[in-house]
Amino acid sequence: MQWTINNRVYQAEPDIRTSLLDLLREHLGLTGSKKGCDHGQCGACTILVNGRRVLGCLTLAVMHQDDAITTIEGLGTADAPHPLQAAFVTHDAYQCGYCTPGQICSAVGMLDEVARGWPSHASDDLTAPALSHAEIAERMSGNICRCAAYPNIVDAIAETAGLPGEDRQSRKDLAA
Repeated sequence: MQWTINNRVYQAEPDIRTSLLDLLREHLGLTGSKKGCDHGQCGACTILVNGRRVLGCLTLAVMHQDDAITTIEGLGTADAPHPLQAAFVTHDAYQCGYCTPGQICSAVGMLDEVARGWPSHASDDLTAPALSHAEIAERMSGNICRCAAYPNIVDAIAETAGLPGEDRQSRKDLAA
């Protein structure tokens, strides 16, 4: 069987019950995506499949042989980081770093959703949602950070999206 991951073709013969996350980590050595809860509750395993956010632990690898899969390894390099990777460093949004690959992949997918005009539960206007710090926090709520770096994560995403910064009290309110 073969998969296109980070614009490269990989071959493997996993059991048909193998999750996409386990294919990446255990069969292909792409360990950037993390296994947190293995139940789809933490978001640490978030990757992009055809540009959309997917929880790697909840989807079977065999379902995605014809899809374009992007992991954290495919977003940028140490010499040329993705803008979100650079913003996470600037805003100290990575703390321990365990959730960071999923947070960044989720943020890439989320920004694409906004660009496509897809509303969220926090959208004031369902026909043309405007990105705000509160909107970012809502859209990223499926990604847990046990270090509680949420305000920094929101700031990193907001900077990448070109939003102005918010004052400290607003950040405290978002973290609550």
